[in-house]
Amino acid sequence: METGVDRRIKQKVLKIRTAVFKKGVLPMMLPLLSFFVGIAQRPIEKITGQDAGWVIRTKSSAYRLVISSDKRIYPVFYGPLEQADVRFRNASWTQRTEEIPVRGAHPNKAPVLEVVYADNVRDADLELLSSEVVIIDKRPTLKIVQKDRLYPLQITSYIRVLEEFNILEKWVELTNLGKKGNIKVENLLSGSILLPNDEYVLTHLSGGELSEFQEYHTELTPGVKILETKMFKSNTAMPWFLVRPKSSVQNDRGPAWWGSVHYSGNWKLVFDNTFNSSYYNTLQILGGINSWDTELTLQPGRSFTTPKFSTGYSPNGWDGAARDNAAYVRETILPATHRQELRPVLFNSWYATTYNIKEEEQIAMAKIAKDIGVELFCLDDGWFKGRIKSDTALGDWDIDEVKFPNGLGPIIDSIHAMGMKFGLWVEPENVVAKSEVYHKHPDWVLDFPGRRIVTGRRFMNLAREDVYQYLFKSFDRLLNENKIDFIKWDQNTYLSDPGWADAPVEIQREVRPRFIANLYRLVDELRKRHPHVLFESCASGGGRVDLGMMSRMDQAWTSDNTTPVDRLFIQYGYLGAMPANTMVSWVIEGIANQQQMNASLAYKFDVAMGGVLGIGYDIRKWSAQEKEIARKKIALYKTIRPIVQQGITHRLVSPYEHNRTALQYNSKNGNEAVLFCYNLAVYLSAGYVKSAPLRSAQLNDRATSFLKLKDLAPDKNYRIQKADDPNDKGVVYTGAFLTEVGIDWPLKNSFESAIYTLKAE
Repeated sequence: METGVDRRIKQKVLKIRTAVFKKGVLPMMLPLLSFFVGIAQRPIEKITGQDAGWVIRTKSSAYRLVISSDKRIYPVFYGPLEQADVRFRNASWTQRTEEIPVRGAHPNKAPVLEVVYADNVRDADLELLSSEVVIIDKRPTLKIVQKDRLYPLQITSYIRVLEEFNILEKWVELTNLGKKGNIKVENLLSGSILLPNDEYVLTHLSGGELSEFQEYHTELTPGVKILETKMFKSNTAMPWFLVRPKSSVQNDRGPAWWGSVHYSGNWKLVFDNTFNSSYYNTLQILGGINSWDTELTLQPGRSFTTPKFSTGYSPNGWDGAARDNAAYVRETILPATHRQELRPVLFNSWYATTYNIKEEEQIAMAKIAKDIGVELFCLDDGWFKGRIKSDTALGDWDIDEVKFPNGLGPIIDSIHAMGMKFGLWVEPENVVAKSEVYHKHPDWVLDFPGRRIVTGRRFMNLAREDVYQYLFKSFDRLLNENKIDFIKWDQNTYLSDPGWADAPVEIQREVRPRFIANLYRLVDELRKRHPHVLFESCASGGGRVDLGMMSRMDQAWTSDNTTPVDRLFIQYGYLGAMPANTMVSWVIEGIANQQQMNASLAYKFDVAMGGVLGIGYDIRKWSAQEKEIARKKIALYKTIRPIVQQGITHRLVSPYEHNRTALQYNSKNGNEAVLFCYNLAVYLSAGYVKSAPLRSAQLNDRATSFLKLKDLAPDKNYRIQKADDPNDKGVVYTGAFLTEVGIDWPLKNSFESAIYTLKAE
């Protein structure tokens, strides 16, 4: 959508072009023409005169900042692009909340920054020093420098524009400019946004271990809503949000704002809807590091930079927000080295053998895996010295000479000779008491002397340089000495008792951000030295699906719960925020801690094929028929994988609302699509006999029996065929019919699934 400013510029450009061709003055007019075209395409525009400040534009959104006469910066609009030049502003914006809200002056705002100066003054007051548009990683970025009016504190804020994804990235750098005196930082978030006056509903993805990414919807009534983690892990809540006006929540289209905190430690999202009868009510949203039990000390000359807080706006509801964010993650966040590569079909040995690894058994499974079409064989926990159960050897990263008398070389060579890649499970950050490293260095563990001893896994203190060096050398050596293609990076505990007794007092409460900084440094350095290695993020399931870690990882283990029906809920939520090529899903058999419903092997495959396909079965137990099912499903997956992993995802039917669910993946050119349909296990009975087969129970879904597809060209003809039936000639429909009328829901029974392909003719 174009703004009034855009229209006026285009009119001027048209007049210039007319003059050029009528009067033959092309050489003279080209500089002026280029000037106006440059303005029309500029994502960050400086405004002078009345309402001086900036307008920041993306494909669909506008973000407006104004500079007051006393050099304060206020955000005055964030929303539809066509309203970028609207003059009216709510009084509350210009009288209450700055672009970088601080503790000080008006109390009815949520602060990004809270500091204590050396003389114990806790009030901050910022003024604009300078601003400029810079290029950061090939993207235009507004850099704004402010300083406290009385104290030597400088805060530099950044707004980086990713136009085609409708994304703004915000972060700040805080610096103590003084020559003496420390500044205590009690709270420092990454950024804040203000939404237009309205009633809003928050959608977030929360749950717990084995139930990650569940959808929750909350009306943001007056008050403050906080999403956060204090556990150093995010199984309970993903650092992502979606906010829509209450009036349009049930619609496919409508305004939608969303965002993420790019951080793998303790994070916080704040939704401040504090009611103030003096002004219009507006919603303030903030995100960044959770300052609970954390305090930074800025010594003279020291700086601290926050993680990014990305926000977006779409006029196309949750579906539009999900599409934009998935493309943003897939095309800019994921590491560039493997960004464009299709993720391989993988086999993982954990559920088959647990810690009881024997080289010959692994090779036997690898042969079966190769035969059915697997491309990556991953050896899970139990490969390192002394690792025979969960409370032994974790932290000692030497290859077990009993299990592998000749090292990992022979099994790796065997896997490679079969044409597969080789992967390995690791858990670098944790340690157990029954390990050599803990015996030698008990001070390397986070704890408080004299307090309770945490049983099981414990965090190594990665904030320490010697711990960092130990881990870096261990894994750099492992990757140098072995031809490893894939690392599954796990983290299986929650942070408690984060004591660092031998550190200087002024940095002891910085242990969490220092830990995460070194964690990122560790992964970055290993990736730099071993760029061919594919990395997967795992943390007791989906505990590290955040954009801080995903900027360093190529894919993510979504949940330890791989029961197919449960996975349909988990994966539906996940795909509301993240791209399918990051979502790893396995086909598994029964597990002790998970209830297995009566789902067929084919159904399990169809569920897992909605993202990155993996297998966790003991495939040595499979019958010839089961192997043939797996072989055919994997072959089918490879044909649809480019569209599933790199296409555009549409969630058509929610399992949270119906006893069925459907996903559609479109190719980027719109000529092909893949459609997944699933029936769930639980239905209302369609008849009087409760023990009768639940056929035709879909009649009681209380929804239309037609399935409408999305984003197909209305004037094109599409042939829809059952993907795994080579004899199905298919049926041809127009794109308009498929999106406006739809097809009959194709399934009748519980635990039934089907995959269809669509091709334009």
